[in-house]
Amino acid sequence: MTGRQRVCVIGAGPSGLAAARNCAQFGLDVVVFEKNDKVGGNWVFDARTGHSSVYENTHLISSKALSAYEDFPMPRDYPAYPGHRQVQAYFEAYARHFGLIEHIRFNHTVRRVTRNGAGTWDVRYLDGGAREHCETYDVLMVANGHHWDPRHPEYEGRFTGLYLHSHEFKHVTDAWRGKNVLVIGAGNSGCDVAVEAARIAGKVSLSMRRPQWFVPKFFRGVPSDVVLAYTRWLPPRVRQFGVAALLRLMQGPYSRYGLPTNSTPPLSQHPTVNSEILKLVRDGRIKPRPAVKRLLGQDVEFVDGTREPIDILCACTGFWTTFPFFDKSLIDFRHVEKVPLFRKMMHADYRNLYFIGLFQPIGCIWPLADHQAKLACAEIVGRYARPADLKRAIQQEIDNPHFKFVDGLRHAAEVDYFRLRGELRAELRTAGIDIGRVPLGRKRFVAIGEPGRAFRHPDGAAPSVGGAGHHAP
Repeated sequence: MTGRQRVCVIGAGPSGLAAARNCAQFGLDVVVFEKNDKVGGNWVFDARTGHSSVYENTHLISSKALSAYEDFPMPRDYPAYPGHRQVQAYFEAYARHFGLIEHIRFNHTVRRVTRNGAGTWDVRYLDGGAREHCETYDVLMVANGHHWDPRHPEYEGRFTGLYLHSHEFKHVTDAWRGKNVLVIGAGNSGCDVAVEAARIAGKVSLSMRRPQWFVPKFFRGVPSDVVLAYTRWLPPRVRQFGVAALLRLMQGPYSRYGLPTNSTPPLSQHPTVNSEILKLVRDGRIKPRPAVKRLLGQDVEFVDGTREPIDILCACTGFWTTFPFFDKSLIDFRHVEKVPLFRKMMHADYRNLYFIGLFQPIGCIWPLADHQAKLACAEIVGRYARPADLKRAIQQEIDNPHFKFVDGLRHAAEVDYFRLRGELRAELRTAGIDIGRVPLGRKRFVAIGEPGRAFRHPDGAAPSVGGAGHHAP
């Protein structure tokens, strides 16, 4: 593809912003459709559209050192794991710094995307006044995220208490006080909800279908993902052995907490990053439970035959990977266990379609989404050539995952942050673009914009953004 292409980006969340920024930088005519009234996607708390999945006390589970866009560091005075308001303010600053607001159509909802006879994309959407329009674009970048369509568990029987999915959870209200709460799922959302509920609930049970690895946010005061970054050069099995040994040294065997012992090595499943869960389990404020067998009105029966009266059931059971604007005959990843995309972004059948941020790293999505968008733009302007046999390349990726991930929909798009970054870097270098080595926020600083450039937080503070940065070891 050559010339000035017209590009449609769906979503102004972190991945969509990265796509827009790169399109603008490469001189492409880019339009971003965003159904909300501000940037940030899931990080817009209490979004008017109901799209947001963050709750009142949501913080990053990857550190700011490895969560920032690599050429736009987070403010110096942000904590190691910023809260959602800080994160959304950061995205606002990013969008304004790179002049992206003018490319975004807020309160616009994409309803339907079809491929026309010319091989380009007809995008039908509703504007802020609910009027329908259709525009044609040469290239489509899908960046609507994959944490928005709740996957509800299915069990025999019926539950008559209060039921909600983690997508609906915003905070623990006084209605939870003294109640029996069951949280299904011990991933990051499940443990966050259980920890919040344990503050006021009478009893909190945590149902686990399979064992989990629980990773503290810090190792000796250093964010855990930064510690892991320094092991990225080791072979996968050696890294897994080292992480397992470190966790056992710090935490002891999980059997001491009444938790099932994990028979799979760390990094073969998405880890739960939480520094409070094990303490609350050990203190008896959160009770581990096996998988749910069936629902019996306001009682729940578990697979070990035990029963528990439950007032509130919160299902933290993940999300479907869906695209409601595509016909299923065109794109349907809802039930796939391995997303069939090259570098988690290029579809074998549609050369002018890119998925930006459609992966789940052991780390943060946004910096890698930025590299994906850069690669897509390099191809659009003719600086990069994808593999000639893309289907074979995709199958090779599927057959050779970064780790031997546990099977299931939860790991359909799972990747290792550092391995995927290395692969994207290698592709970009063939286009004459070198993104450098992994930044870790220590010695060398990367300046952006004018020194001292600042953005204003919702609370009125104005921490410095320009001049802060990350170390490239």
